[in-house]
Amino acid sequence: MEAGELKMTVSSVCRSEQGDKYAFVTFQDGVRTAEGKIPDCKILKNDGFAEIEVQQLERYLKEHLTELKKMAASIDIFSAFKGE
Repeated sequence: MEAGELKMTVSSVCRSEQGDKYAFVTFQDGVRTAEGKIPDCKILKNDGFAEIEVQQLERYLKEHLTELKKMAASIDIFSAFKGE
């Protein structure tokens, strides 16, 4: 990963005990890491990002929520484990 490059990964859809759907979105730049949750659009874990950057990441989650939900829904966890 090049310096200044921010990598984003999205988990598959999970369900809470109450049946609510959610997914995790992780941001990394090789040094810092932040993990957010959608549809809450909140950063839950932060290691190295400044508060203003966390606010920007949360705004990104809100502004791209529909796309992020589609990404999470398209992940087939079983295919990923099989290497497909």
